[in-house]
Amino acid sequence: MLRRLAPRLGTSLGLLVLLSFLVYVGVEALPGDPVTSRLGPTATPERVAELRAHLGLDRPVLVRYGEWVAGLFHGDLGRSATGQPVTAMLSDRVGNSALLAGIAIGLLAPLSLGLGLWAAWRRGRGADRVISGGALLLVSVPEFVVAGALVLLFAVTLRLLPAVSLLPVGASPLSHPEVLVLPVLSLLFVGLAYATRVIRASAAATLTGGHVEFLRLSGAPGATLLRRAVLPAVLPVAVQVWLVTGVGFVGGAVLVEKVFGYPGIGELLVASVRTGDLPVVQALVLVLGAAMLAALVLADLAVVLLTPRLRTGVAR
Repeated sequence: MLRRLAPRLGTSLGLLVLLSFLVYVGVEALPGDPVTSRLGPTATPERVAELRAHLGLDRPVLVRYGEWVAGLFHGDLGRSATGQPVTAMLSDRVGNSALLAGIAIGLLAPLSLGLGLWAAWRRGRGADRVISGGALLLVSVPEFVVAGALVLLFAVTLRLLPAVSLLPVGASPLSHPEVLVLPVLSLLFVGLAYATRVIRASAAATLTGGHVEFLRLSGAPGATLLRRAVLPAVLPVAVQVWLVTGVGFVGGAVLVEKVFGYPGIGELLVASVRTGDLPVVQALVLVLGAAMLAALVLADLAVVLLTPRLRTGVAR
């Protein structure tokens, strides 16, 4: 197993280094100047030069990149244009976004597995058409549209839940769980549609296989078919989908968090892009990219662990 994963880990580390370079240089190459966006168009050249020197933007980009990478090894993501440490700015917000994604993926896993298996078991029938059609409809709808519809229904019409996720300063979303409901549902519906379609396709392909037909002709009940033939084939695919979707929730939550005013990375990222706060943008993009690479490595590990042939090294 280690022999199989070692090249993947090495490739991921190389990609992470490349990602850090592309993130830093790419964000630097974005149109706009963080100095002039802060000082305004009426700032004098002397004031602009002074602020650029204060922020270190007057030095070559490769020199600044090297210092930034050196700081990453010590957990230092640099300083915001406001003078605050980026690590401190991200700590609570990344945690809040991770909480949102974690709750959504915790609901997504059992729901998508159950719906996908049910649709595959009833393939071609009414239940399959309803589940597959509903999933296809939700996949084509962006998260912020789903979020707007949920606000209209539950906050405006029924008045059951708050439309905006307002929290006291320093409070955890867990202390006010009502603010989590609509953001979690917005992420869940879109992610559930995609995961259900993938699991349904994998389960349907397995159910048409020769080994399943042999078990069925041998008189094996439906529960035995699912346990011995379908689940072992579907779980590796399902875990991969859940891991990648979970990281996608953190990134996709940017728009959802903006709709609900949720105190996660969405508000911070939008504000940082608008004000040209490059260190914050660079840190957020790097964190999201690193999380996606980690999810892909864990997905490969899950496939090895859940597939006996790969785990034991037995040839086909």
